[in-house]
Amino acid sequence: MAVTMTGNLTLGPILFHWPANKKLDFYARIADEAAIDTVYLGEVICSKRAPFFEQHYSEVAERLQRGGKTVVFSSLSEVVLKRERKAIAAFCDLAGHEIELNNTSALLEIDGRPHRIGPMMNVYNEATMAYLARGGATHFSLPVEIPRTSAQLLAKQAESLGAGVELQVFGRASLAVSARCYHARAHARTKDNCQFVCEEDPDGMELKTLDGKPFLAVNGIQTLSQSYLNYLTDLPDLVSAGITHFRLSPHSQDMVAIAGLFRAVLDGELGADEAEARLRLITGAIPFANGFWHGKPGHLRV
Repeated sequence: MAVTMTGNLTLGPILFHWPANKKLDFYARIADEAAIDTVYLGEVICSKRAPFFEQHYSEVAERLQRGGKTVVFSSLSEVVLKRERKAIAAFCDLAGHEIELNNTSALLEIDGRPHRIGPMMNVYNEATMAYLARGGATHFSLPVEIPRTSAQLLAKQAESLGAGVELQVFGRASLAVSARCYHARAHARTKDNCQFVCEEDPDGMELKTLDGKPFLAVNGIQTLSQSYLNYLTDLPDLVSAGITHFRLSPHSQDMVAIAGLFRAVLDGELGADEAEARLRLITGAIPFANGFWHGKPGHLRV
């Protein structure tokens, strides 16, 4: 039975190195067709990729806003080099745009101005959330590995602070970032001379164990889950736990159709089981997982 729920459906930043034309087409469809409330833009994984698309951000943001979407810019998740520190400083000075921080170095630059906290900032407890809120944080996207018990406590704290609380509900889970680029290394290249080999894997490069079993996925410096998070049937429980925003992570599948299924469940227009069956028709044999939410190993489907 379909039940109407409240919730803001969001689309996270594209984590993968897609060609600029593919990104432009993708965001044009999102602007015109997707039942999305908020769209995050920005290069989160590798600063070397940023020049390929940054000149398009203004036009993409305007197109999305004309389509009724709220636009939020997301920062890098790893800041190591001097040019990356300068990029973060410039990012925090963006005028007229809401921003999401994914690295603590940005807290030095934001200087108490309103901002969002991204999922790579690792907010695991109420004290951390309160501390960040005092520094201007108005919204928190929780780490993907947060179980329900912890999410409910954090959602209660966020409510007391007048902040939104978000959780990823679809797509590969980001598990770690590294100073080294495994993607380049796997192709016998260095990080400085990677030749952007990550572009060959639009949803990440899948890894296998020594005995040939699917294991993880790699996206440049980022380690991702092999399975895709899918919380469609868990949406009522997420809502009851206090989650207010539900993030879809972009992949090469039909994200407009996927967003429509999540929106239909949230709006009570479609039962979760029926939506799950339709999602499977879109995604094919991609393995789904929801173990993190249930306090189980993340790769499991409960």
